[in-house]
Amino acid sequence: MTPALVLTTGEPGSIGPDLCVQLAAQGRLADVVVAGDPELLQLRSRRLGLAIEPEIWQPGTDLGPIPERIRVWPIARCADPTAGMLNPDNADYVLRILTAVTRACRDGLFDAMVTGPVNKANINAAGIPFTGHTEFIAGLTGGDPVMLLTAPGLRVALATTHLPLSRVAAAITRERLLRTLRILDQDLRIRFGITRPHILVAGLNPHAGENGHLGREELDIIAPALDELRREGMRLTGPLPADTLFLPPALAEADAVLAMYHDQGLPVLKHLGFGRAVNVTLGLPILRTSVDHGTALELAGTGQADPGSLLAAIQMARDLAMASRRAAASPRQPA
Repeated sequence: MTPALVLTTGEPGSIGPDLCVQLAAQGRLADVVVAGDPELLQLRSRRLGLAIEPEIWQPGTDLGPIPERIRVWPIARCADPTAGMLNPDNADYVLRILTAVTRACRDGLFDAMVTGPVNKANINAAGIPFTGHTEFIAGLTGGDPVMLLTAPGLRVALATTHLPLSRVAAAITRERLLRTLRILDQDLRIRFGITRPHILVAGLNPHAGENGHLGREELDIIAPALDELRREGMRLTGPLPADTLFLPPALAEADAVLAMYHDQGLPVLKHLGFGRAVNVTLGLPILRTSVDHGTALELAGTGQADPGSLLAAIQMARDLAMASRRAAASPRQPA
């Protein structure tokens, strides 16, 4: 059976609603439930000159394909549907939808969730502490999240995510690296079907610390953690200088890269595959993918937003859900 997927519209003033109706017009959401305000989607459809009429869906009703329609789960109503404008009053809309969808996946109603872009600052402006989808979903599911971005030819996971640069070094601990790499290795096997993953691990400092002359984190923290995991049977290379780690000969022999912080690894990935990249959250009891871009307010309502990343995120969610089903159905090998 085709996996049951749910898609959030994200920030109402963003390109999220645009992408939803654009893909619906192309018949790409026939098997997807969109969680959002039906009126918002209808208004954005008309603004883009598309004849997409929302079909209301409620849990427990049919999930059969509806080509060139958009099946909408109306969890909440947005305060302001204006394209290109942020309104802190919509923070509640965004988080109510995200909460309901996460719980629905946790309870088995859907096989995977795909999230549209949100604006963290707008949610914080409403007085709600919010650091990102990854942390919010983990708080609801009890998971231990690891952010992985994928693009054709490259997968990059992060040891730390949304931290100020001044706090990154203190956050790189032996325990964090052990946990992150075990989750990455496990999910590459189970969700991506890679029998024995080979992971390249970046150093924290320039030139990977240059034998302690540019910092000791590689010698004191990263290398000992990698040695421990190698004794468990993991295939790890590093710590490596980040400025040469991403060269094609090194990547040709690797299944994934672990970067120490957000802007060490993601600029390379987005340069390689922006618009086709997908954000996958590992280490959760549910499957979640997302787009590789932000809210792009300046493009909202213009019809110029590219749905490529959202389409890739939906297909990745389908593929991962099917891989998880196969893994669950396969007999366990004796220890």
